[in-house]
Amino acid sequence: MAKTTSISHAPWGEILETYVSPGPDGVNLVDYGALKANAADRDKLDAYIGRYAKLDFSEMSRDEQFAAWANLYNAVTVRYIVGEYPTSSIKPWYSSGPWKKIKVNVDGRDISLDGIEHDVLRKQWEDDPRLHYAINCASYSCPNLLVSPWMAATLDEDLDNAASDYVNHPRGVSIETRGLNLSSIYDWFEADFGGSEDQVIQHILNYADEDLAAKIRANPHVHDYDYDWSLNGNEQ
Repeated sequence: MAKTTSISHAPWGEILETYVSPGPDGVNLVDYGALKANAADRDKLDAYIGRYAKLDFSEMSRDEQFAAWANLYNAVTVRYIVGEYPTSSIKPWYSSGPWKKIKVNVDGRDISLDGIEHDVLRKQWEDDPRLHYAINCASYSCPNLLVSPWMAATLDEDLDNAASDYVNHPRGVSIETRGLNLSSIYDWFEADFGGSEDQVIQHILNYADEDLAAKIRANPHVHDYDYDWSLNGNEQ
């Protein structure tokens, strides 16, 4: 199979533009039901994902690689949910989730969503915790699935915006009298955010708006972590 050294994210962008929209509380919601009902767009999504089978990442720039991996992770997740729809969550409450079993062919080899996250993104970009704002697990507490694809040309700015968007939303950070209630992302991946509670808080302060930052500094203590696995569907 002849390899390619670039990929157009335009088809994925068309899917996002059509089926992702901001919800009333600032969380982007996906119309999985409408996508499931549209065979042409499901074929478009399949074709986009299929192009990764012959994509040679070694010939791409670092930012192009990141954008491609993040877009692939999100596209495969959306395709999985569409196949399971209707469903209330990607993660049944009694299970550890499907990330190891959901696989896709990339450059001639199969890799799972778990592998993309932990063996590619977290290893190759271990110095950039913003990677956690780039991938979406189809859940309400995830950082937003954007309405446009990740692109190398605007990657740094877009990652900063995604981090700021999440930190300044209650599902990322909320203030309680006993301290901070944070997304469990900051607990599960504390090592990526500096390796300690203090470093997590410092990361958050880098993206918090003025009002939130003042409240955090007034009581810089993590009281609890929380995560809502409810589907980020537009039936929310």
